[in-house]
Amino acid sequence: MNGALRQWDIIKVRIHPQDRDEHPAIILSPNEIVLGRADRVNVLYGSTKRPGIDILPGQILLDEADGCEHPTVFDCAFFPVMRKSAMTAKLGAVSPGRRRKIHQTLSAALRLFQ
Repeated sequence: MNGALRQWDIIKVRIHPQDRDEHPAIILSPNEIVLGRADRVNVLYGSTKRPGIDILPGQILLDEADGCEHPTVFDCAFFPVMRKSAMTAKLGAVSPGRRRKIHQTLSAALRLFQ
């Protein structure tokens, strides 16, 4: 993928080689990792929000305002490690307001406040 990526960018990636489709992911690693020599970064992995399926504790919903193609659920309890070379496109970036919500959701999902 061409262009510099940064923390909070939303990218397209195929986390598992057997996956048919790419999915959005949010880059969590700090910029010194993302822009540095490391070949891997931590991400939050997203999948399409299905009608009638509730958002669970530890999940957050992002949409077109953030660059997602449709409403997308991100699980804040797991952080896959991705090779930078697996990232194929930048979709957008998480807004500062939504970053705060992700911080809160991460803290709650990982029970960091206890």
